Amino acid sequence: MGLWLVGGALIFTILSVALSAWWLSSDVEVEPMAELPPAPVAEQPPPMVAQAPVVRPRPVAPAPQPVAAPVVEEAVPPPADEAPYTGPTGTQLYRPGTKPLKRGIVVPEDFPLPPGFVRHYQSTDNGERVAAILMFHPDYAPKDESGQPIPLPENRVVPAEMAPPGLPIEMLQLPEGAEAGAAP
Repeated sequence: MGLWLVGGALIFTILSVALSAWWLSSDVEVEPMAELPPAPVAEQPPPMVAQAPVVRPRPVAPAPQPVAAPVVEEAVPPPADEAPYTGPTGTQLYRPGTKPLKRGIVVPEDFPLPPGFVRHYQSTDNGERVAAILMFHPDYAPKDESGQPIPLPENRVVPAEMAPPGLPIEMLQLPEGAEAGAAP
């Protein structure tokens, strides 16, 4: 197949070169152009006299004030009786169970949430996703009939008595382990 393509390309190239050479060697007759009337002469306007640019003195910038060099204090080594810190650092600080899962009312995905409520998604330390729980939106500030603010839980998890009407009350069952320690 490749041999046919190469051969075809070679034949096409040879024919193109031969056709071009034939066209260049043939004489082409050109008809003489009809006599054109002389082009109108445009009058040139008188040369403009350029005015000298206006020179304005620049304001003199004040001389920079010398800046004192910052005082560099030498590093003071820790006292000899104090042992260096050998505790966890960096990602070691985020061990499993450092942020326990929150317990709350499970919200079905097909349940329409009224304004002021959100689904809160959580995952275990192993990456398993648990059911979404109902929480108050961070910007939500409910008021009672008299216009007084209703106090919300500090962790913004919706308690059963404040759940929207029609939501079945089913509490999230947390998996066993370090994550099961969060209170509602």
